[in-house]
Amino acid sequence: MDVTEPRGRCMPPELQIRQPAVEVVRLVPQSAVARRRALRQRKRAAIERRRRLIHLLLSWANRLAAMLVPWARRLATLAIMFVAGVMGLVTWDYYVSAPWTRDGRVRVHVASVAPQISGQITEQRIVDNQFVHKGDVLYVIDPFDFAVAVRTNKAMVEQKAADLQVKQVQSDRRQHLTNLATTPEEQQVFAGTALQAKAAFEMARQQLAQAEINLRRTEIRSPVSGYITNLLIGVGDYAQQGSVIVSVIDSESYWIDGYFEETKTARVCVGDRVEAKLMGYAQPVLGHVSTITRGISVSNASPSTQGLPNVDPVYTWVRLAQRVPVRITIDKVPPGVPLVAGMTATVTVLPPAGATRPNAFDATITEINARLADVFEGPPARPDCIPAIAPNPGRTQSLQVEVEEPSLTPAQINPGLAPGMSASPRNR
Repeated sequence: MDVTEPRGRCMPPELQIRQPAVEVVRLVPQSAVARRRALRQRKRAAIERRRRLIHLLLSWANRLAAMLVPWARRLATLAIMFVAGVMGLVTWDYYVSAPWTRDGRVRVHVASVAPQISGQITEQRIVDNQFVHKGDVLYVIDPFDFAVAVRTNKAMVEQKAADLQVKQVQSDRRQHLTNLATTPEEQQVFAGTALQAKAAFEMARQQLAQAEINLRRTEIRSPVSGYITNLLIGVGDYAQQGSVIVSVIDSESYWIDGYFEETKTARVCVGDRVEAKLMGYAQPVLGHVSTITRGISVSNASPSTQGLPNVDPVYTWVRLAQRVPVRITIDKVPPGVPLVAGMTATVTVLPPAGATRPNAFDATITEINARLADVFEGPPARPDCIPAIAPNPGRTQSLQVEVEEPSLTPAQINPGLAPGMSASPRNR
């Protein structure tokens, strides 16, 4: 039962009975406490074992590092020396013997169009950088004077033809008369007169042909298909005979000239595949080596004072490699890459197409041996690399020239003017 403390007013303090405090203790089973204590001990033991193991491993690592540090330094030094040597050989081979050059130029044929007659330009049918086809009219020279010359020479031809017809008939009649009606001297005179008339007719006919050709030449036509460049003429300008006033870039004649150092020409052969990267464009232009120049200018060959050879002084230990022009025919141009004459190109000769190797290891060993031989002995010459006779140059061009048209005979020019040789005068 519950014992409550009496109130003070009811019982004096000395008479109050103090009850002992009762401590409440919760009883826990002894087996659970033991298990928890054992679990904590096992955890501490595991942590201690791991700590000792880590300490042991670190000590072993320190001992091993102390033993290997000197050897590691030596190995690192050897590895760096090996890598530096390989890089040096590769760099030497790449810049001295490898068949490539940064000195490449896009080239093209330019047709310099000059008039064959002189006159004032009355019509201009082109603008700068315009594409024209072969035979298109570029500009027209005033044709009036040349048309007058044609009409004048036509009249002269008719006159000479009539004179030739009459004198030829007279000569033929004299040749068939008897000795009683004419003399040999008279026959010779008439025959000579006929020959003179024939020569005069031929001269007039040639003058007419020249006048007709000059009239056709008043229309200046493009000799090739390509682009007009640097156009500086205008209507009203005077075109002088033989003076170039229009230039046309032949769009079908582009090629690339690669100027290879002579130390690299041993790896350049006619027919090799070539990759040319134009400055400013990532996609390369593909082509092949068509020809290799057989000669370049030598300054020491020029004579000097008193005809003696002029030899330039050079340093014995410094010799600059000469550059040999190699012409490259363009096979494929990537879309969007314009070819402009004078552009700079990096030209690289590619290995032959379809070349196979037995396996990677043998290929690597062979490549290393070849590179070392190139560095120390120089690249070997390839047989039949440059043919003794130049191959077929490829596309050839010809310009259509003016030809004389077949002319008419005197009888066709003036039909029925002179009667036949056997016709009687009484019947006319």
